[in-house]
Amino acid sequence: MPPRADWHYPTRVRFGCGRIEELGEACAEAGIRRPLLVTDRGLAAAAPVAHARRALEAAGLPVAVFAEVASDPDEAVLREGIAAFRGAGADGVVAVGGGSALDVGKLVAFQQGQRRPVWDFEDVGDNWRRADATAIAPVVAVPTTAGTGSEVGRAAVLVDTRGDKRILFHPRMMPRAVVADPELTVGLPRPLTVGTGMDAFAHAFEAYCAPGFHPLADGIAVEGMRLVATALERAASVPDDLEARSRMLAASIMGGTAFQKGLGAVHALSHPLGGRFHVHHGTLNAVLLPYVAVFNRPAVEERIAHLAAWLGLEARFEAFLDWLLDFRARLGVPAGLRELGLPEDAGEAIAEAALRDPSAAGNPRPLRRDDVIALYRRAWAGDPPR
Repeated sequence: MPPRADWHYPTRVRFGCGRIEELGEACAEAGIRRPLLVTDRGLAAAAPVAHARRALEAAGLPVAVFAEVASDPDEAVLREGIAAFRGAGADGVVAVGGGSALDVGKLVAFQQGQRRPVWDFEDVGDNWRRADATAIAPVVAVPTTAGTGSEVGRAAVLVDTRGDKRILFHPRMMPRAVVADPELTVGLPRPLTVGTGMDAFAHAFEAYCAPGFHPLADGIAVEGMRLVATALERAASVPDDLEARSRMLAASIMGGTAFQKGLGAVHALSHPLGGRFHVHHGTLNAVLLPYVAVFNRPAVEERIAHLAAWLGLEARFEAFLDWLLDFRARLGVPAGLRELGLPEDAGEAIAEAALRDPSAAGNPRPLRRDDVIALYRRAWAGDPPR
């Protein structure tokens, strides 16, 4: 049977099939009496939102809906969401959807009470201390994809006027509660199942490789990668396999928890590429991952050997790389960025933005402009990385 559990790490998580029925209870625990349900345009009329609305109504909670979130949301969408929050007299947010909807929901709850521009809270240094923490509204997160981990994250991504994705951070941006119901992910199409699943893997992989002493994150990361390795193909091929969907949803939460340790060059490149060229974030990560792994090999070879053993492989870097390339191919991930329609010279266009991205600081090898361009060119060509 699919697993069912209650976790209190890193926040309150109600995990398991059918747990959406407890959404009203989760709101009560979070102190939400007048929720604004934030979701994306594609989900507004779909089953997950209908289930969420019924659960809230059954609990006697009035439900206002903001469903204008699209992929790669920008400040205009955030302003609309804040206006909807205030217009509804809401006192909290229920965010239902994938990473974009969860991020916008978290930002609406955060920014509706602030007097400074949202960009003042970019994840740089102690910028988060500028915020009025008492004015942050509570959030209950309901993920409908298994990959971003935004439901357990203290940050959110927003696209600026240049088309760059920027990370906004505050410790209290973490949702007060999560309702993680694998049944809500069953209708996800195969390409999104694969893309979001590889996003979860990339989060765990980069967190594991990030420098610094954080054995809690490392342990979560390696088990998260193992779950993806054992469940993603099944979830993609048999969409109603609830055990596989459960494992992937757990892996997503684990990736989002682990990357508190840091990310790296995969995300440093994929953030500006996704923001400017509107390519799915998880798919970008899946294509970039082996090229970044090879670039970082001098700094992580021993760690990757340990990871390979945990995945049941021979304890060598090459064994992991061979497995990763084969795994991507079986899932149908493109070999190179060229297949995603990206231009050959995009590396030059995004190099400075990649170096500014907070993820770059977590790469186990220092990342320079020439490195970004060379990584992009190799990933664009799609030649086997060695």
